[in-house]
Amino acid sequence: MFKKEITAGAKSKVKSSVQRGIRTKVVETYPLLAPHIDEIIPKKSQLDLLKLPDRVSLYALNNEPLFWQHMDDAIVPHLRVVHQFPHCFSRIGIDRGAIRFVLSGAALMVPGLTSAGGQLPEPEGQLKEGDVAVIMAEGKEEACMVGQLKMGTEDMKEKKKGVAIDGGHCLGDGLWKMSID
Repeated sequence: MFKKEITAGAKSKVKSSVQRGIRTKVVETYPLLAPHIDEIIPKKSQLDLLKLPDRVSLYALNNEPLFWQHMDDAIVPHLRVVHQFPHCFSRIGIDRGAIRFVLSGAALMVPGLTSAGGQLPEPEGQLKEGDVAVIMAEGKEEACMVGQLKMGTEDMKEKKKGVAIDGGHCLGDGLWKMSID
């Protein structure tokens, strides 16, 4: 989704009522982030909304990107937020062979998750289609991608093929490099 360099369109201030709604939505979507929400989006702060290409909205605070949302899809954290609070998000792992494809902007394919180096959650932590997942690379400390799943983890284990995430945000893509100033 963000393969090329991005230039932000119109920048506008978010109303306080809408900002409260965003805070609520973030806490509902990511319950483990609730203790840190005042650190991420302080109550007295002023969020900015930036319009990006392909109907993507980016929420930023003090020129730091926090979350993005494609139309009415789930609100997705920017990788900088994921790196700050890595324990607050659902994680799956890719094998070493998939790393270069993911970082070049390709869709994340299921074989990269189901192979020997891949890592899917245990049955009690299954993710459904549409859930937001953070992608960890085998042997690496930091997350390399975040996006919305195209199929549930149970289906991935059964089928072992197909697209897992299409159009996520990864390290080095246009959203990562974008300057908001």
